[in-house]
Amino acid sequence: MHAVSTRRSWLAGLLGLSLVLGSFPATTPSRAADAPVVVFAAASLKNALDEATATWGKETGKTAKISYAGSNALAKQLESGAPADIFWSADQAWMDYAQKNNTIRPDTRTDLLRNAIVLVAAKDSTVAVDLKPGVDLAKALGGGHLAMGNVDAVPAGKYGKAALTQLGAWDGVKDKVAQAENVRAALLLVARGEAPLGIVYASDAVSEPGVKVVATFPADSHPPIVYPIARTKESANEDSVALLKWLQSPAAKPFFEKQGFTVVGAAK
Repeated sequence: MHAVSTRRSWLAGLLGLSLVLGSFPATTPSRAADAPVVVFAAASLKNALDEATATWGKETGKTAKISYAGSNALAKQLESGAPADIFWSADQAWMDYAQKNNTIRPDTRTDLLRNAIVLVAAKDSTVAVDLKPGVDLAKALGGGHLAMGNVDAVPAGKYGKAALTQLGAWDGVKDKVAQAENVRAALLLVARGEAPLGIVYASDAVSEPGVKVVATFPADSHPPIVYPIARTKESANEDSVALLKWLQSPAAKPFFEKQGFTVVGAAK
């Protein structure tokens, strides 16, 4: 009964969730043959995944409904009974969390993409930063804030904090950080001029014409940025099997490379 009541409570709260996650279908993952595949995806995947699933839909006549948010929020919503067919995280930790809580199918889990983190500024900014050990990032901020995803939960924020700590810059900026609920929100703070600098994924910088890359963080300054994908435990939509396989195929690769990702996974 607890599982049923949990699922009902999620259905009752879908309108509120849409403010955080984007467009939600008004049903649980359906067993109907024509039901859309519901995908929970890290916010940084938006541009690439929107284009990729649109092409998949044209080729197959199927549809995908994608909800974007921080991987932490998505993993916890799966745990609470939110309906989805596929979960795509921006780090291993939140996919591990989903696996530990038995909300994904471990045999479908694949490390599909890699990314990098970069320091961005507004496109007309003249700031220059050399991301080397001992960098004085606080000086570069000029009294402004550093936009980042939440450093305790959002993958991009955690990667960013790790890099700044390794470079010896964290203590100088920790009180100047504007923490956002996901990496795209951090990106917008910079694009709108509300923060002079921000830490986002390289793929986010490609997607936003209002910013430019000031510097790229050394790859050895943070853990590898890996995007694992998996089918959820509760999915009853067989089209999710086909979409998951297609996303790992050569046909999908250009959509992700175009946005600055490195494709490393392959269909099994």
